[in-house]
Amino acid sequence: MANKRDIKKQIHAICGELALNCIVTRDCVKGIDQSKMDDVIVKIARLQSHALQNLTFNFDKVRADFPGKAEYNKASHKYFKAAYKSFTSEFNKSIQEIVNDINALLPPAQKELNKEAAKK
Repeated sequence: MANKRDIKKQIHAICGELALNCIVTRDCVKGIDQSKMDDVIVKIARLQSHALQNLTFNFDKVRADFPGKAEYNKASHKYFKAAYKSFTSEFNKSIQEIVNDINALLPPAQKELNKEAAKK
């Protein structure tokens, strides 16, 4: 599992790249509803803020609740692993929804051009 600093950097990079792509698409592709694309950019900013706020997990047990240090460490590791998995799953689901929103805004001609470019 990566440390929190690296995860925050990844969140910033992913959201920043998505927002940049939205801005470029909004300004360069004809036929895009600019107000809807602005709404997608706001959605990305909210996702980033929400993800960064919810990145801290707290294990609600203390060492004294367990018969030994090994049991505490095992339970703590299991908790943090499950919390991180849930966090990444929720974040990835939100990213996929945003990508679907972006793709839905593209005009049909641009979708065809993108498919041809992807084949190369």
